Amino acid sequence: MAKYTGPVCKLCRREGTKLYLKGDRCYSNKCAFERRSYAPGQHGRGRIKVSEYGLQLREKQKARRIYGVLEKQFRGYYKEAAKGYGVTGEVLIQILESRLDNMVFKAGFAQSRSQARQLVRHGHFLVNGRKVDVPSYRLKQEDEVALRHKSKSSVLLKEIAESLEDRMVPEWLDVNKTEMKFRVVRIPERSEIDIPVEEQLIVERYSR
Repeated sequence: MAKYTGPVCKLCRREGTKLYLKGDRCYSNKCAFERRSYAPGQHGRGRIKVSEYGLQLREKQKARRIYGVLEKQFRGYYKEAAKGYGVTGEVLIQILESRLDNMVFKAGFAQSRSQARQLVRHGHFLVNGRKVDVPSYRLKQEDEVALRHKSKSSVLLKEIAESLEDRMVPEWLDVNKTEMKFRVVRIPERSEIDIPVEEQLIVERYSR
């Protein structure tokens, strides 16, 4: 599977906002965006007039990079959202939010979405008692995700769990940190999803 392998801090600088792609590092004084908040490249410090198309493109790229989704997959999510019921932009964000890797991150079992994606790919989690190693697997209401019994002895996972004990867990997830599992109470509304994206601009981008 293709994936972005370049420096992720440059992605935050390119989008002009923190995307929190490196977990705890993003909250420390080591964050590259805090030290260099301008866009990367030779002309990063210059004043660039952004067109309407440019604004739409940036919002799409921002959403893709936050959730770690490549263009082809993102376009597929948009087409699905456009065919469904409800406001297309809001449905698109709900689809992205219901991915297994994102839910593992939100439940506090990983320091970042990229780490959650790696843990899922390595087969550390069970969904309703069955091993799932597909990060894009979509969770539904009442689905239960648990750390595999063999994985509970992992030093890395224990360290992650300890470091994230104080993280606020969204109310649409019921997390049992003692048993290292969580249940999806419901799929959240758009107003409850705290990502800095104007999804209407994404809809306008694909509607051109």
